[in-house]
Formats: sequence, structure tokens, C-alpha cells
Amino acid sequence: MMSKIFDETSSGGSATRNALLLAAGVGAATLAGYGIYKLVQKYLENVPPSQWRRVGEITDLHVYPIKSCGSVRVSEIHCSNLGPQVGLLRDRIFMVVQTDGTFITGRSHPTLVLVQPRFDDQFETMTLSAPGMMDISVDVKRLLTVEPVKASVWGQTVTAVDCGEEVARWLSRFILSEDFGLRLVFYPLDFPTRDVRPKNKIHLKLTPRDSGALHDATSYMLLSEASVTDVNAKLEKPVTALQYRPNFVVKGPGAFEEDDWKWIKVGETVYKNVKPCTRCIFTNVDPETGVPSPEGEPLKTLKTYRKKPNLGDSPIVGMQMGVRLEGTVRLGETVYVGC
Repeated sequence: MMSKIFDETSSGGSATRNALLLAAGVGAATLAGYGIYKLVQKYLENVPPSQWRRVGEITDLHVYPIKSCGSVRVSEIHCSNLGPQVGLLRDRIFMVVQTDGTFITGRSHPTLVLVQPRFDDQFETMTLSAPGMMDISVDVKRLLTVEPVKASVWGQTVTAVDCGEEVARWLSRFILSEDFGLRLVFYPLDFPTRDVRPKNKIHLKLTPRDSGALHDATSYMLLSEASVTDVNAKLEKPVTALQYRPNFVVKGPGAFEEDDWKWIKVGETVYKNVKPCTRCIFTNVDPETGVPSPEGEPLKTLKTYRKKPNLGDSPIVGMQMGVRLEGTVRLGETVYVGC
């Protein structure tokens, strides 16, 4: 009798165990399948579409070699992960820092926009001009041979090369009216090194490879002419596209259509829309005078109709892109968006 009970119990336990093992196997397979699904989904999200539709053309191209300073207009640029470039003319490859290595921008020092860079024909030497100052040149090619130091962008450490005493004194005199206090540093690498800033991690399409050289968030910003016109229709004093500091200005699409683009193609270069371009008080600085708008415009008006959910008090104008297929972009080229 005991043997019979034991056999039945043993048989029942075995069945239960087998059921549990089967359930566990199904669960593991489900989890594994979900993991594979997510990997496939992530992969497909980063595969450019096969169909494109024309939306407009490039009417202006800008490179800003020094963070917060003047732009260099160009007729063509090579687009890499680091950002727009022509030789050693590269976007946000320089920045002005305090003596402790922390950077300054036009938010706190609006006269930075009056520092106007230009490059020689070989794109190896940068010359700076500013009102009331003698021009000064920086041998960019030589900086590639200088031992790097460290600087900081939004609390993130970056590799940097100090550009020397002469240009440091020049900038200090123009910006601070002092003989010292500021320095110019240069980013010597050919690839981005920073993680996505903590405040930008809500933008799930934004990746570390989009962080650029010394950029705030991404390597590329695109703006449509119609968006500028739409804002200007609400302002007493219109502003130019340059006040929004775009790399690309596009003619053709309606106002703010760029908000909803997912993929963008110009020539053979392909980009992904990774983040809306949020606007701060720097938007109010006139690039021709270096003077912030006393009325707080256009930011004040933008806040009345261009704020978006989960982005706080910062309105949106333009969109920020990450390059997914490198190539060359030229003035007048057609702009396509993925279908």
C-alpha cells in the first residue's frame, strides 16, 4: 500500500515538475523572443527608408567654428559624425573658456557673436575679427600637434588644446575689457566623445555619436525659411534665420513642417531627426549688434505658441539631426524626407 501511495505521489510530483519546467521554458522563450523583437525593432528604427519625397532645397549653409561666435557661410560641406566641416573648418570645434576650463556662451556674454572667424583657402588658418580690435590669426593645423588638456561642456569633460596666450589676451580684452580671464580651446579629435546630456536623455533617438565636438546637444540643426517667416509675422521687429543659428536653411516646406520629419536626405547624406531644437535667451541676441532684445524677442512670442509637451518653458524652432550616412551637401541641393 505504501509503495502504491509513493508511486502515485512520485508520479504526480513528476507531472507537476514537468509542467513547471514547461512553463519556465515557455517564459524563457517569451522573454528571449521579446528581447530579439526589441533588438530587431531598434535595428529597423535606424535603417533609412527606401522611399523619399522632395520637400525643398538648401538655400544657406553655415558652420560655426567657435561656440557662440559668428558663422562662416559656405557653398558646400562634408557631413560627418563630428559635424559639418570643410578641411579644418569644423562646426563648434573651438570654444571660449574661463581660466578654470569651464566654457562661456552668448547667453552670459552676448558680444561673443561679434567675434567673426574666417578661414584661408586651405582651411588651415583661422583669422578672427571684432569691432575695435586688430585681426588675429590662429594656426589650426599646428594645434593638432599640441599636447591636449581638459575642458568642460555642460559639466562633461572634453579633450581640448589651449590655443595660446596671444589669442587668450585678444578675447579677454574684447569680451571682458581685461588682459586675462578667458582662453580659446580647440577640440583635436575626429569623433564625438561625450554621452548624451542627462537632460536630453528623454529624446530616445538621440545617441552619443550625435553629440558632436563641443556642441550643446547635436552636430546639426535644420530650419525652414517658412518657420522664420511665421515667427516674423508675429514680431514688431523681424529677425533673420541667422538669429536661430542653423547649419541648414531650407526653402520649400511649410512653417514648422520640419518638426515631424523622421528621416532627411540631401544628396547622398542621410540624417535622422533626433531632437527638437529648444530655444533659450541666446535666441534674443542680435547677431549683427551683439545686443539682446530689450523686449525679450523672439523668445517671448515663441513661448506663446511653440512650446511642446515635456519640454518645459523652452519653445521649439528647427530640429536637430544626427548623421546616419556621411556625405557632401551643397547649396541648391534638393532636400528629401523619408516616406
